[in-house]
Amino acid sequence: MIIRSMEISDKKQVIDMMREFYLSPALLTNGSEEIFNANVDNCIGNSKYLEGYVFCDGDTIFGYAMIAKSFSTEFGKHCIWIEDLYIKEQYRKKGIGSSFFKFIEEKYEGYLFRLEVEKGNEKAINTYKKAGFTELPYLEMKK
Repeated sequence: MIIRSMEISDKKQVIDMMREFYLSPALLTNGSEEIFNANVDNCIGNSKYLEGYVFCDGDTIFGYAMIAKSFSTEFGKHCIWIEDLYIKEQYRKKGIGSSFFKFIEEKYEGYLFRLEVEKGNEKAINTYKKAGFTELPYLEMKK
């Protein structure tokens, strides 16, 4: 399995996966074609805030991830937000998520890593805990 940066040729497959991911109980919103296209375009463009990765073997893509860069004043560190992490059902439980966490932690050594997860998504929570993530007791708000 290879983890590589998203390329323009991946766009259709990634957006297909995003549709599935955003309709799942893992997210509160369903997204939109406009959002999916903007996200992938920023991942394959020169955005300094967003990076996209695919997990693949040749032409077969197993899943994707998107990370956003920020700074945490609370922790005094640069921060990597793992925004999307999606692995197709048939490829789950094969170490792909663990490989991605190792990859991103090595690439951004010394950074703070954060992510969001729905409280009822026990499989994802267990995966994140195995990768060393701990729960923060925050209520997140948006406008």
